[in-house]
Amino acid sequence: MKIAFIGLGNMGGGMAANLVKAGHELRAFDLSPAALTKAAENGCIAQPDPQGAVRGACAVVSMLPNGVIVDDFYHTHVIGHAPGDAILIDCSTIDVATARRVAGDAADKGYIMVDAPVSGGIAAADGGTLTFMVGGSADGFARAQPVLSAMGKAVIHAGGAGAGQAAKICNNMLLGASMIATCEAFILAEKLGLDLQTFYDISSKASGQNWSMTSYCPVPGVGPQSPADNDYQGGFAAALMLKDLRLAMAAAADTGANVPMGTRAAELYEAFNISGQGSTDFSGIIKNLK
Repeated sequence: MKIAFIGLGNMGGGMAANLVKAGHELRAFDLSPAALTKAAENGCIAQPDPQGAVRGACAVVSMLPNGVIVDDFYHTHVIGHAPGDAILIDCSTIDVATARRVAGDAADKGYIMVDAPVSGGIAAADGGTLTFMVGGSADGFARAQPVLSAMGKAVIHAGGAGAGQAAKICNNMLLGASMIATCEAFILAEKLGLDLQTFYDISSKASGQNWSMTSYCPVPGVGPQSPADNDYQGGFAAALMLKDLRLAMAAAADTGANVPMGTRAAELYEAFNISGQGSTDFSGIIKNLK
């Protein structure tokens, strides 16, 4: 299948490479020359402009920084330029309202579009083990699924347009809050004189068990390999966690949802980023909590 891939950053680069490995013809575009060079090394056909990438494509996949850019990109470079029967797949994490508006505008021009944000981070993007949360029609999901399956271990239909984004921001609000609680538990355990490996061995098999502890432990040398073992480098940057928490807070304000734990998580990650730790993995917040 001829696929246009737009946005070849830390996540998009690995995703595009996995589509090439699956046998697809990738025409890729990014504003960064270095990202384009790396994509070409991974088997993509680098394009000098986005319209050149989408021309003749059977599918358009995008991984972009925010809703403003997604809105502009699809209205300027995709709608009216990609073939009318191309499936449009936006894997960016953006606000629900923008996702629904862009999908609606695409539908008005005869396109089928889905929002398909991801969970899993850079390692999963490189390894093809992402989880995709897909919003859109049943037909859109069916057409997007083969493309997404080449990049992930799970592709789940969340509902109509914008539902993928809704699932993503709810999931990451939970992730942010649970990571902070996990860090606090380890800090308290240490102050109480518990050996941290022993505490992990107990809690990972007890009612306190959670993904932030057992799959992404914020303590170096405890549990499976994680960014904590690399001085909190790599993984999921704290700046991206803050972005997702801000989206969750905006959604909570719009809907009148009461989210005190999410609100506090957003406040703590705001302070962590202000302290100059935006590029640090989000589990590194344990350093500030100490």
